Amino acid sequence: MTLLELIESGAQKLTDAKVSFGHGTTNAVDEAAWLVLWSLGLPLDSALDGPDSKGNMPLTLVDSTQAATLLEARIQTRKPAAYLTHEAWLQGVAFYVDERVIVPRSLIAELIVEGSIDYWLQESTHTVLDLCTGNGSLAVIAALTYPDTVVTGSDLSADALAVARINVDKHGLQDRITLLESDGLRSPALQAHGPFDLILCNPPYVNAQSLAELPAEYRAEPTLALAGGNDGMDFVRTVLADAPHHMTPGGVLVLEIGNERHHFEAAFPHLEVVWLETSAGEDQVLLVTRESMTTLQQ
Repeated sequence: MTLLELIESGAQKLTDAKVSFGHGTTNAVDEAAWLVLWSLGLPLDSALDGPDSKGNMPLTLVDSTQAATLLEARIQTRKPAAYLTHEAWLQGVAFYVDERVIVPRSLIAELIVEGSIDYWLQESTHTVLDLCTGNGSLAVIAALTYPDTVVTGSDLSADALAVARINVDKHGLQDRITLLESDGLRSPALQAHGPFDLILCNPPYVNAQSLAELPAEYRAEPTLALAGGNDGMDFVRTVLADAPHHMTPGGVLVLEIGNERHHFEAAFPHLEVVWLETSAGEDQVLLVTRESMTTLQQ
């Protein structure tokens, strides 16, 4: 059996098993390629067709069995592939992951890397907060993209922060990223690192009905990082109320709310925000200034 044949066979098995995607891949072929290439120790960007393709590479029985075992684990456990490989990629950056954190997939990462929020930043932008940092991916990407900043990553989960520590150390950013345990913005230790020029936040925002209907792959992730209450806006309300008090004049908050735009607009009908264009559309991530947030308290 060749490498490509094994990937095609694996993709068919994933399709027949009706597994769900969305944790790094969007289809069975890409998922099968990820798992097979990873199991064989091959680069995940290996060409599978063309003159330099590895697709026709013959596999030993040991190699085929090893890859097939990983594919079967994906089907039987319904865990995201990243939990099986302990590796996830976001904007070309590799991160360690396990069941203590959700698999990194925030659209905010692409906005940072592509410079889509640079227009709203200032020359004086220096302090960045990654609120709900999870495995630390946004904190790391922000630090890599904005070399003149210092970054604080905070999370309510001590388990998540332990994973974030692995990733901060992995990328050699110990001197520029501080990790703190905090319930939102309310920890005095976190407040001492402010005020912040830029806050990035991919919070728990899944509404109760949607949470109950999530596929098994999403239910394998920590509920704390997903559940946003009845309308998905519980944590968001807290952030918008507290953030202005811990931001510099002209500071901005970049907030991901997924498919909850209608709930967001129902909860904050008079709040002036900017919806940002992403690969998933222009209703998933918003930007709001400190000055706009202060109107909620008037």
